[in-house]
Amino acid sequence: VQLQASGGGSVQAGGSLRLSCAGSGHTFSSYGMGWFRQAPGKEREFVAAITWRSGSTTYADSVKGRFTISRDNVKSTVILQMNSLKPEDTAIYYCAVKTSTGSSHDPNNYFHWGQGTQVTVSS
Repeated sequence: VQLQASGGGSVQAGGSLRLSCAGSGHTFSSYGMGWFRQAPGKEREFVAAITWRSGSTTYADSVKGRFTISRDNVKSTVILQMNSLKPEDTAIYYCAVKTSTGSSHDPNNYFHWGQGTQVTVSS
């Protein structure tokens, strides 16, 4: 079972990036999925999540209105579209599969973490 995150890179403030998280070895279509990020010296923080059944989404206040999470259950892929990027968005971004219960904002409620992809936003 693997999650492969991709799409990170370096952009200037105001730019956009599209992160992708592809699952292999197992189908994650019956699970909620989430994105987290971790900046140097900081704890891992919640970014966005999407449920498997209804596709309901939830976002951290810091990214609301700028980021959009979506999923393709056929391809076992979750997308994080990031627009209007800010320097404070700089971090390693991780995708993960959520357990059936618990808050979407708590990383302890996730398993099968991807390896992360670096996002750097310059001012």
